[in-house]
Amino acid sequence: MAVDPQGADLAQLMAEDQGGPVVMLNLLRFAPGGRARYEEYAQRTSAFLKRYGGELVCAGDGDTPLVAEEGQAWDAVLLVRYPDREAFSRMVADPGYQEITSLRRQALAEAVLQPTSPWPSRHGG
Repeated sequence: MAVDPQGADLAQLMAEDQGGPVVMLNLLRFAPGGRARYEEYAQRTSAFLKRYGGELVCAGDGDTPLVAEEGQAWDAVLLVRYPDREAFSRMVADPGYQEITSLRRQALAEAVLQPTSPWPSRHGG
């Protein structure tokens, strides 16, 4: 199961670029013993987030879903904001970042990584 974006994924991300910031929704299901690996990955990722202007907006454990189909419960949810899609793309292509992606792959049994775009302002600003 894929847990990291590949070249075609990044090309699609950039093809849909509307400009401006992007918030990446991360839905995570840990492999057995994967939480500790993911915590190490997250700690080592913080330097790359700073370098590329990213920031962790929210991170939390997934509780029992209120509304979801069977199999849609997640162990953890993260929201990470980047100044734009290009910054995210540059970060994941960084050779130093690539060296730590094995921690993410080992940590996760399944993941969703979904870019989100801000809704248009309803107040004209």
